[in-house]
Amino acid sequence: MTVLLVAHGTRNPHGVALIGDLAAAMRDRLAEHVAVSFVDVLGPSPSEALAGQGPDPVTVVPAFLGRGYHVRRDLPEYLGRRGVPPTRVTDSLGPSCEVIAALADRLHRAGRRAGDAVVLAAAGSSDPTSHQDVESVAAALALVLGAPVEVAFAAPSAKAPQYPAVSDAVARLRRRHARVSVASHLLAPGLFQTRLEHSGADVVAAPLGLHPLIVERACALARCTVPVAG
Repeated sequence: MTVLLVAHGTRNPHGVALIGDLAAAMRDRLAEHVAVSFVDVLGPSPSEALAGQGPDPVTVVPAFLGRGYHVRRDLPEYLGRRGVPPTRVTDSLGPSCEVIAALADRLHRAGRRAGDAVVLAAAGSSDPTSHQDVESVAAALALVLGAPVEVAFAAPSAKAPQYPAVSDAVARLRRRHARVSVASHLLAPGLFQTRLEHSGADVVAAPLGLHPLIVERACALARCTVPVAG
């Protein structure tokens, strides 16, 4: 089995390294070749990474926390190009039970206290499917924490005015709560995580990255024998 892990892409070297480390962790668990590609910012693209792979089918795992534009539009476009071998595309990393549990654990380890106001900080999108996904994650996380969870974006969109910037959400919640904790609905460090860390919150969780549950989810997707439609 050949596995291709597809991520967004970032200019931050730590973010790029994390995707490579995730692929390496999958490789160790699966005992299979796991390659890496990116849909934006840097290469190789999925079609470039798959060039010359031969006729055997490849399992493509989208390293995204939601089913937004990159998963539903960009990835199929790359995989449909001439010369790309047959692929089986799995579901994305999230939304999933593993992502919810990892978010709660990251918050706990960062120092979140009972009674803290909680913000679920996503990257940001104008895509309605992404909005549905992040809202479902916020609702599930609220059940786990036993506290309300508000959604905010690291990069707010004018097309989604219902989601404030993380710093604005923190400032507003600060007026009603003594402390504010931010759950990072991000996979890797980079510009967006830096914005969360500068949001003024008392607690900012680390990106989900190499959390054992995220590695577990990625490997489970790679092993899955039933394709999931994008």
